[in-house]
Amino acid sequence: MPRPESLTPLFRSVSAIKGVGDQLGALLARFFGAPEGQQAIMLDVLMHMPSGVIDRRQQHGVAYAPVGSIATLRLHIDEHIVPPRGNARAPLRVLAHDETGEISLTFFGARGGWVERSLPVGEVRFVSGEIGFFGKSRQMTHPDYIVAEDKLDTLPFVEPVYPLTHGLSSKVLRKVIAQALDAIPIMPEWIASFRKDMLGWPGFAEALRAVHAPERPSQGDIVSPARMRLAYDEYLAGQLALGIVRSTMKRTRGIARRFNGQLTERVKEALPFALTAGQIEAIAEVMADLESPDRMARLLQGDVGSGKTMVALMAMAAMAETGAQSALMAPTELLAAQHFRTLEPLCEKAGLSIVLLTGKMRASERRAALDGLESGSVQIAVGTHALFQGDVRFHQLGLTVVDEQHRFGVHQRLALSDKGRGTDLLVMTATPIPRTLVLTHFGDMDVSVLREKPAGRQPIDTAVLPISHYDRVVERLRSRLAEGAQAYWVCPLVEESETIDVVAAQDRFAELQKVFPGVVELVHGRMSQAEKQRAMARFQSGEAQILVATTVIEVGVDVPNATIIIIEHAERFGLAQLHQLRGRVGRGSARSACLLLHTEPLGETAKARLEAIRTTDDGFEIAEKDMELRGHGDVLGTRQSGMPGYRIAVPDVHRHLLEFAHEDARAILDRNPGLEGPQGEAVRALLYLFRKDLAIPLLKAG
Repeated sequence: MPRPESLTPLFRSVSAIKGVGDQLGALLARFFGAPEGQQAIMLDVLMHMPSGVIDRRQQHGVAYAPVGSIATLRLHIDEHIVPPRGNARAPLRVLAHDETGEISLTFFGARGGWVERSLPVGEVRFVSGEIGFFGKSRQMTHPDYIVAEDKLDTLPFVEPVYPLTHGLSSKVLRKVIAQALDAIPIMPEWIASFRKDMLGWPGFAEALRAVHAPERPSQGDIVSPARMRLAYDEYLAGQLALGIVRSTMKRTRGIARRFNGQLTERVKEALPFALTAGQIEAIAEVMADLESPDRMARLLQGDVGSGKTMVALMAMAAMAETGAQSALMAPTELLAAQHFRTLEPLCEKAGLSIVLLTGKMRASERRAALDGLESGSVQIAVGTHALFQGDVRFHQLGLTVVDEQHRFGVHQRLALSDKGRGTDLLVMTATPIPRTLVLTHFGDMDVSVLREKPAGRQPIDTAVLPISHYDRVVERLRSRLAEGAQAYWVCPLVEESETIDVVAAQDRFAELQKVFPGVVELVHGRMSQAEKQRAMARFQSGEAQILVATTVIEVGVDVPNATIIIIEHAERFGLAQLHQLRGRVGRGSARSACLLLHTEPLGETAKARLEAIRTTDDGFEIAEKDMELRGHGDVLGTRQSGMPGYRIAVPDVHRHLLEFAHEDARAILDRNPGLEGPQGEAVRALLYLFRKDLAIPLLKAG
């Protein structure tokens, strides 16, 4: 269904705005992240929220304007003091007064006579800017506005301040926004009237005008009714899209499976340990989903090492009992290879056939694997997203298991399940996710949680030390390595950076090589796959005793003999990330240690973060704390992994609105699943405005 005609003005290119030429157009396209070769549109500009508001209404006079405040003054211009010839660094000063006192207006590098024209001696001008001091007298350096008396109404007394980029001034951006505001069409209301009245919210267009052209500073505030309304709209659009995806998954002919229990029993017997109560419960939830005629869409959350892979293996074995195949997809080849190594011996004992499919396989191996999948003789395929490329054909794909879901968005989830008709989907993440985030990013899924660690997992002793103790740390490491221990050494950057004073992984590797020749390996994201594999293999076999790494080892690398992890510049990592990294040790039978090295002095937040990680190893507790300390966007690394980030909602401030949006989206779709009629049309407009219209073709009519 095409976009409603009424919204067309908002989807026009910004080049339609007077004064936006090619150069500014290109800058705005980059700034707002317009798709390659396209321009920014009116809507991009309107969704760019101010970071604050300047109040220029104070007109107390020179003597009463506090230093550091923004003031608007009616000044009589007395004299221009031009810098001496040949001294380009000296400023041009304009002396002025009002009835309360004197002030100098200071301009550096002012050429071309514009100051003289703007502030003619003997005339009166209104001037607005920040009050400073020079010697004993007040001054204003580079006033923001200078206007003649009859032009006072052009001075913005309440002025929003925006995040900018190099080359884009606030004046230019405000002009563009002012014209975009004029393009807002009349729109239908999608918020239920009880919700809107209860919270005293304005309409959508009215809210945009209040935020971008406020009459009072409070209108543009982050907790103002206008901003709350827009944040709720953004959440509602996201929740509706997830709801539509969910109902599509549920609707597409799932298959009610029937199991005989033979293969799952054999897998249980092959396991070298007993399943935990949490695993047994999660397996039961998954089995119930698979037996129901609806498609499964389940998120399996579990801390590092809680045994998610075994839950997945039981589901895949159950699938094989029905003659269907399963695919396990990991975010990197490193992790795919590791899953394969964990599963292969168990599958062999249970009589399940399993293949690893990667981009780097020899052609003959790949051919054999593809033939096995197409004929159905292979029951489980493990790989990266390459599993879902064109030449991979399954005989009968019944279950897709995705590891580390936060690297795959909603659209990938749909693409995956298209490979198999009625395919069930199980998603695993080792990032414990707080409830608000589950709603935001996985509102389309049911959730199972593994809270306990498998038996035999060793506690990890965590200590925090300043980096000045480096020599002591190396000595202690020497004695542990002599006893046969293995250690990870994690650094935040790959190379020395001019801007951030961080010892890079390559430098640390060179340092440690000198002390421990021949037993140190390096792994980082810029190495080729083959180099990474080679370094990991030496570490896994025990030939190398120290693995210096960037965060590529954050997820899933499994070396039971590694009992020490040293994290350098720990203050630069998020809590969830530190917790993930620490989970690389404590996987064998020996007691493990995690050492967090930090620079000094430590800021308050960094101190709280390191203290939290030192005192608890409960991932869920850590995730809640992380969100408290850092806000939403970073908990899942959304900044990097393209998760639905927010342009308007600020989760720490607007979090409570997410629950409302979740309830309201569910009510809308229950009442009107095809989004038909006037109410449906209004809701579709909302989806277009927040770029969630990819969900619209999935709607079920009637």
